[in-house]
Amino acid sequence: MHMMRRTILTAAMLAATAMLPAMAQTKLRWAHVYETSEPYHTEAVWAAEEIKKRTGGKVEISVHPASQLGNENQINEGLGLGTVDIIYTGVAFAGSIHKPMAITNAPFVLRDFDHWKAYRESKLFRDIAKGYEDKTRHKVIALTYYGQRHLTANREITKPDDMKGMKLRVPPAPLFLMFTKSVGANATPIAFAEVYLALQQKTVDGQENPLPTILAKKFYEVQSHIMLSGHITESLLTIVGGHVWGKLDDEQKKIVSEVLMQAAAKSTDAIRASEQKLADEFRKLGKTVVEVDRKPFIAAAVPLHNDPAAGAGWSKAEYDALQALK
Repeated sequence: MHMMRRTILTAAMLAATAMLPAMAQTKLRWAHVYETSEPYHTEAVWAAEEIKKRTGGKVEISVHPASQLGNENQINEGLGLGTVDIIYTGVAFAGSIHKPMAITNAPFVLRDFDHWKAYRESKLFRDIAKGYEDKTRHKVIALTYYGQRHLTANREITKPDDMKGMKLRVPPAPLFLMFTKSVGANATPIAFAEVYLALQQKTVDGQENPLPTILAKKFYEVQSHIMLSGHITESLLTIVGGHVWGKLDDEQKKIVSEVLMQAAAKSTDAIRASEQKLADEFRKLGKTVVEVDRKPFIAAAVPLHNDPAAGAGWSKAEYDALQALK
């Protein structure tokens, strides 16, 4: 009797142990570098709850904001290593792996928000994303609007010549060098979490980000001027690691895709609404907000759009297809 009880107990323990990997596969870690106050994070938290609910608790996601699991390069690497399972990442970082992914980060390559939306819905985006997926085995689920990137500094900038020799913080991804090259600035790559301190200590003269990010990261506290240059229309990708995607069943894949796309759409709407009113908010905070004539900046940037030496890594056909989108 005693032996039988021990055998049953051992069998139960073995069965429980066998189940552990399957259980672990459903507990996913979503990493990003943004603040908890930003729509990217609040919508990720919503998505995690919604996915758990719709999968009957079979897929659980914990969201790790503000570079808790690493800077942007590290979380991209972590996706390949399996140390993180889902990430938000700027298209330029994905472009470090598959260059065409970064095409929309060429300065002034997108005309406006409607052009960005047309790209998000296009076959071109899906074809480029497939190239990334084929290389990495990861799954590109959604594109989120991050906003138009604007310059900040402690002086007024109105033309490209004003930026010659300026130490400009840029994200540590190759394509951001195209903008600095076009204006003659000195690119200084610094991880996102370290930018405030670099500005405060004057390690760099300025930085560039959308207005909602300038607010969330409090860059306005250490910069007096905001130039509405709108030089890059920025996007974030939501990417699920290949080590996770391959283990989800078809129903789970459908749920995860639908919810992550909903979260991206909601973040996009929130960011778009926010950036349209923030210039006035910064003026109320005593900041000098400069309406920049973009024409000289566009004239400086366009000749570099298809120059591999400036970071271009897409085909002329992909570039022409992007410009043709309406």
